[in-house]
Amino acid sequence: MTLAFLTTPLLGITDTAVVGQFANAALIGGLAIATIIFDLLFGTFNFLRSATTGLVAQAYGRDDELEQKAVFWRSMLIGLMSGLIILLLHSVIISLGLYLMDASTEVAKAAREYFAIRVFSAPAALMNYALLGYVLGLGKGRLGLVLQIIINGTNIALSFALGLGLEWGLSGVAIATVIAEILGLAIGLFIVMRGFKGSPSLSRSHIFHRASIMKLMALNGDIMIRSFALVGAFAWLTRMGGQFGDETLAANAILMNFLMLSGYLLDGFATAAEQLAGRAIGANYRPAFIKTVKLTLYWGFLLAGILMLIFVISGPWLINLITNEPTVRSIATQYYVWAALISITGVLAFQMDGIFIGATWSADMRNMMLLSLAGFIALSIIFTEFWGNHGLWVSLNAFMLLRGASLSFILSRKINRIF
Repeated sequence: MTLAFLTTPLLGITDTAVVGQFANAALIGGLAIATIIFDLLFGTFNFLRSATTGLVAQAYGRDDELEQKAVFWRSMLIGLMSGLIILLLHSVIISLGLYLMDASTEVAKAAREYFAIRVFSAPAALMNYALLGYVLGLGKGRLGLVLQIIINGTNIALSFALGLGLEWGLSGVAIATVIAEILGLAIGLFIVMRGFKGSPSLSRSHIFHRASIMKLMALNGDIMIRSFALVGAFAWLTRMGGQFGDETLAANAILMNFLMLSGYLLDGFATAAEQLAGRAIGANYRPAFIKTVKLTLYWGFLLAGILMLIFVISGPWLINLITNEPTVRSIATQYYVWAALISITGVLAFQMDGIFIGATWSADMRNMMLLSLAGFIALSIIFTEFWGNHGLWVSLNAFMLLRGASLSFILSRKINRIF
């Protein structure tokens, strides 16, 4: 799953690199703001992936095949309806987003161009979340990798072909995303439906079982608030960086790719924690739960440390690869070590999220995330007054540390209560 999730930030790096070849800071900033808005939208609905993984894993631990299928269809229907609502409200969403981001005229124009096209991927993208959650809940990591490679590989190839080859720029990058999400959904559904052949039939009443739906919605609501707060922190980072000018905004956008790469690597361990913790809860087996906590933490720190060293050593080279705008290159080089450090400061946060999602302790995760977000906003306001953009990145590292520490503090009490 680490390999699978790493294909997503590679896509972000590709999109930024394609747009960066036009040597226009406003285009890079517009892509960054539009991407943040999509991350805020889609990240808010990330519960379709994580909640589905946790509930399917628990049903797997109980050996309840019918409930596994029911969770899948409930999540797919929520994904479809949510995507259609986003599509209908897209004009309001982009206008509100640009207002809150306080973007310059040129940056706002570029953001609108990208958003107006990519928004048509919303229904397929959110249904892909549910589909991937089901696959991961069953522990089929290789299939999850294949699906992510299909979606993101197609997206990367088409971004180069349409964005640079045909010189469609931002529009080409957005069109590539729409095509890739639809293709991934079609292939994923085909594979999952084939797996349903020969399995027990599922009644409509089972899918729409009220108690199960209420449990799913409660879990979804908590994770949605957590996801909204997480992406909101990144949106705050973008907005605060914008006050230092379009060049600094563009530099921070490039460095966010370092952060996203670290995040998706750590998300592989978070997903493993979701699967294994969920199964241990379903089977009511404490030793497996304890071992899940230890192993995901150990391997998470080990690989995150390696990734941080890679970033520290190759950071300037990666920045130069992504953009050829001299001023943006210079600014990004000043701050890249802070972005590299998040590989380490974020380990405990991602691992704890996986444990708490798999165990469906979503309310605690939601509360600690809101506490951490409040701390981040307060620190960023204070630190930027003294250290400018350096203070902003220091605050983000503190935010990641606070997320993990607050959840780990209450973990023992939760384990003793549930087992």
